[in-house]
Amino acid sequence: MAVENHTSITAIEVMRDAPVIPVIVLHDVKDAVPLARALVAGGIRMLEVTLRTREALECIEIISKEVPDAVAGAGTIRSAADAQASALAGAKFGVSPGYTRAVGKACHDLGLPLLPGVATGSEIMLAQEDGFTELKFFPAVQAGGVAMLKAWQGPFGDVKFCPTGGITAANAHEFLSLSNVACVGGSWIVPTDAIAAGDWGRIEALAREASKLAR
Repeated sequence: MAVENHTSITAIEVMRDAPVIPVIVLHDVKDAVPLARALVAGGIRMLEVTLRTREALECIEIISKEVPDAVAGAGTIRSAADAQASALAGAKFGVSPGYTRAVGKACHDLGLPLLPGVATGSEIMLAQEDGFTELKFFPAVQAGGVAMLKAWQGPFGDVKFCPTGGITAANAHEFLSLSNVACVGGSWIVPTDAIAAGDWGRIEALAREASKLAR
């Protein structure tokens, strides 16, 4: 059964909201709300909660219900079933590490904006054939980094990218300075040790710094 995600947000709006989309891995549901509130307080609203843990869907659901200023999205969508479960949990956008037509169709049918993962020209062309022009470049640093994105500016000048993978506070500005980069994805603003310690003040400070990055 298809689940309509009644939201007016678009993929490009997700990418343009802030310079950084945090890549979040949560192992404990109790951390979801305070983490989301800290990020929002620091100026980061688009939150990619990755489906890498059993608790992820519940975390998306509770953030969607209890932190109205946050926009919870689902990362690591690898199948139509992942897309369906994410929409049911209240995700407002999806992010995938790669791209398949099954995932693209599922997200389209659900009304779930998707940032499909690409690492090659052929993958970009396949995603574009299916109507996707806002893409995640992953793993960004390992797949060619800034040099690859510059090379794509010519043949894929109509595509906007969110590079993710190996992005840090030290190199984010290099990616954000490119005309075909709308934002970056990164985990440095949600450090594992800060989440484990419940150090929400540190995460808010990191988010505030990230939200001020020039692009």
